[in-house]
Amino acid sequence: MNPSFKTKIIGTGHYLPERVMTNQEIAKLVDTNNEWIVERTGIQERRIADPNKDFPSHMAYMASQMAIKNAGVDPNEIDLILMSVTIPDFFFPNTSSVLQELLGITNQCACLDISAACTGFIYGFTLANSLIKVGQFKNILLIGCEMTSRFNNWEDRNSCILFGDGCGAVLLTASQDPNKDSSDFYKSILSSDSSKKDALILKAGGSRQPITKEILEQRAQFVSMDGQQVFKAAVKTMASHCENVIKNSDMTIDDIDWFIPHQANLRIIEAVGNRMNFPSEKVIVNVHKYANTSSASIPIALSEAVEAGKIKQGDNILMAAFGGGLTSGAITLKY
Repeated sequence: MNPSFKTKIIGTGHYLPERVMTNQEIAKLVDTNNEWIVERTGIQERRIADPNKDFPSHMAYMASQMAIKNAGVDPNEIDLILMSVTIPDFFFPNTSSVLQELLGITNQCACLDISAACTGFIYGFTLANSLIKVGQFKNILLIGCEMTSRFNNWEDRNSCILFGDGCGAVLLTASQDPNKDSSDFYKSILSSDSSKKDALILKAGGSRQPITKEILEQRAQFVSMDGQQVFKAAVKTMASHCENVIKNSDMTIDDIDWFIPHQANLRIIEAVGNRMNFPSEKVIVNVHKYANTSSASIPIALSEAVEAGKIKQGDNILMAAFGGGLTSGAITLKY
C-alpha cells in the first residue's frame, strides 16, 4: 500500500436506544424540573439503553451495520475494529472483539478498545488516520459507543440529567486515487490535563477500588463530576484547540463548512462558538435530543447530518471534544 494514501470516510451509521427519558421523568426522581435542566444544559430528553439487550456491543453492532451498508463493503474487508468505549461490556475481552463476532467477521482482523472518555472518537480518528497513512491498514471500522446510564447516580440531580446512551460508527478507507479524490484528513490536536483528572471520574470498580459492600453503601460506583471546573476547562480548551487546528491546516473559520462539537452541554457549545466567532448556523447540534453520549456524540451527529443531506462530499469539517482525563482534541478534515 502506498503510504501517500489519504484517509476517507466511506460509510457512517448510528444507533439510539428506543427508550426516551424526558426531563419530566427525571423530575420524579430528583429535585429538579424541565425548565431548570433546559436553561442550564439545553437538554430536553435522552435515550436510555435497554439493560437486557442494549449493551455497548449490541449498540455498536447496529451502528456498524448501518455504516458498513452505506459504505458498500463486505465486513471481511475490515482490517481493524477500533472502538472508543468508556464503560465496556467486560473488562476483558475487549468490546471490539465481541463486536467482531456479532458482525460475522471471520478474517481475524485486529480489535482494539480505547479509553479517552468523551474525546475517545477524536483520539480514535487520529490513530486510525495514522495507521492508514503508513500503510498498516486499508479499511478501519471506527466506533464511539457509550452506555453511561448503568453508572448514572439517579439520586444526584447535578449529574444524572446530563448523560444518555448511543453509538456512532464510521468506516474509513485508504483513498485509492489521492490525485482525484479530494477527501482528506487535514490535522489533529490531542491533549490531556491530568492535573484535573478528579474533576470527572468514576472512582470505584477498577483495581484501585473494587466493588465491595462498603463501596455500594457509599454509592461510590457512580460517575462524579465537578461541573463548574469541567465547564470552564471545556470551553477554554476546545476553543483553543479549534483555533489552532484550523490555523495548522492553513485554513480560516470561513473555510469550515460544518462544526461538530462534542454534545455535552448547549451552553458549552455556544460558548465555544462565540469565542471563535463561528456562525451558529454551521454548528451541528443534537444535545437537546440525546444529552451527553460521551464519545458517541460526534459520530452520531456526523451520521445524522450525512443522512439528512447536510454534510456532502467535499465539505470541510471541524470536530472537537473534551472529557474525563481531562482529555481533549480537535480535527479538521474534508469529507
